[in-house]
Amino acid sequence: MSRRDIITAVPVAFAGDGSLDLEGSREILRFVAASGNEGAFVLGTTGEFPALSFEERVALTQASMQELGGRMRVIVHVGAPSLYEVRRLIDAARDAGATEIAVITPYYLRASDEGLFDFYRAVSDAAAGLDVYVYVFRARTGNFVSAELLARIAQLPHIVGAKISDEPLAQIAAYRAEVPDDFILYTGSDRDLAVAADHGAQGVVSGISSVLPKPFRALRSAAESGDASALAQAQADVDEAVDAIRGDMGRMKSAYAELGVAAGVVRMAIDAPDAEEAALVARAVARLG
Repeated sequence: MSRRDIITAVPVAFAGDGSLDLEGSREILRFVAASGNEGAFVLGTTGEFPALSFEERVALTQASMQELGGRMRVIVHVGAPSLYEVRRLIDAARDAGATEIAVITPYYLRASDEGLFDFYRAVSDAAAGLDVYVYVFRARTGNFVSAELLARIAQLPHIVGAKISDEPLAQIAAYRAEVPDDFILYTGSDRDLAVAADHGAQGVVSGISSVLPKPFRALRSAAESGDASALAQAQADVDEAVDAIRGDMGRMKSAYAELGVAAGVVRMAIDAPDAEEAALVARAVARLG
C-alpha cells in the first residue's frame, strides 16, 4: 500500500498590533494535535517564518514540542538565508526536543549548485541526531535543487527527505528517479494527496489541512480503500477546501475564526479576505469542518 502522510503546515497567531500571540499559537497547535494527521510542519511558509525573530522562532519551537510532542511527528523548519542562523536554529530545535527538521535553500541571493551542496553538507554536519528534510521552493527563494543535485545531497548523513513546494508532479517523479528508495518526498500541493504516491511521493505537507483536516483524512482513506465513488467525492471535498482557503494565511485565520480558534491576524503583507472571500471560507468550514 502506498504511503500518504498528511503533514500539517501550521500557522502562527499574531495580535492586532502584529506582536506574537504565543497563547493563540498554542491554541492553533492544540487544534492541529487533535486533527488525526501524521505530523506537523512548523515555522515554514505557512508559519510566516521570514517575519519572525530568532527569539520568536525559539519560543514557537518550544511551544510546538510541548503541545505536539508525543502526539504526532513534528518537523521544525530552521531555514534562513545564512548558515550562521541555520546552525543556531538547529541547536535550538535540538534543545527543544525536536528530532526532525527542515531547511529551505538559502534565498534572496542566487546560489550555484556547488554552493547549495556545500550549504547542505554544512547543515548535515551540524544536524547530528536529527533527520533533515531539504525544503525546495523555487518560486519563493529563487534557488532550485535539480534532481541530480538532490541525488548528491541525499547521500549526505542525516538528510532523509525533501519537501517540494510549487512544483508539478512530474518534478516529484524526476526526483524519485534519482534519489534512494528510502528517501522521503513530500509535495506541498494540498490537492495532490491521492495522486502524489503515483509519482513517488510519500505524502503532502498541507497548510489547508491545518484548518480543514477532515476532507484530507477522508481522501486518504478513500485512496487506500480503492472505492472509486468515495475517492471522487473525497477529492471533490478537498478541491472545495483548496479553492476556499488557497493556502492563504489570511483565509486560514478567517477559517479559524469560524472554528472558534483565536488565531489572530497575519504579520506579513497579506490581504485580508474580502466579504465574498470570507463567505466562501465560512461555507467551506460549515460543510467540511
